[in-house]
Amino acid sequence: MADRSVIFAMGASVIALLFVLELVRQRKLREEYSLLWLLTAVAMLVVAAWRDLLHGLAVLVGIAYPPNLLFLLAALFVMFILLYFSTVITRLTQENKEIAQQVALLRYELERLQAKDEQPEPKDD
Repeated sequence: MADRSVIFAMGASVIALLFVLELVRQRKLREEYSLLWLLTAVAMLVVAAWRDLLHGLAVLVGIAYPPNLLFLLAALFVMFILLYFSTVITRLTQENKEIAQQVALLRYELERLQAKDEQPEPKDD
C-alpha cells in the first residue's frame, strides 16, 4: 500500500494539472504560460509516483535527505519562472513606452491639423 505522503503528492499533482487545464479552457491563462505549470504538475506526479527516482537523483546530486531535493527543485523552478516573467515584463514595458510615444506624436499631429483647420483663411478682395 502506498504511503500517505505519496497519495497526497499524487493527488495534489492531479489537482494542479486539472486546475491549470481549466484555467486554459476558461482563457484565464494563456497556453504559452500554461506549459510551465503543466510540466511542473507532471514532474510532481512522476516524482511522487516513482520514489526511487527522487532517491536516485538525491544521491546523484549529493543530497543526504531526498525531500530536500524537492525544495531545491521547487526553488529553482520559481527562480526560472521569475526570470521568464521578468523578461516578459521588460518586453511589455518597452512596447508600452513605444506605443505611448506613438500616441503622443499622433495626438500632436491631430491637434496641429485641427488648429490649422480652425484658422480663418485670408480672403482675396
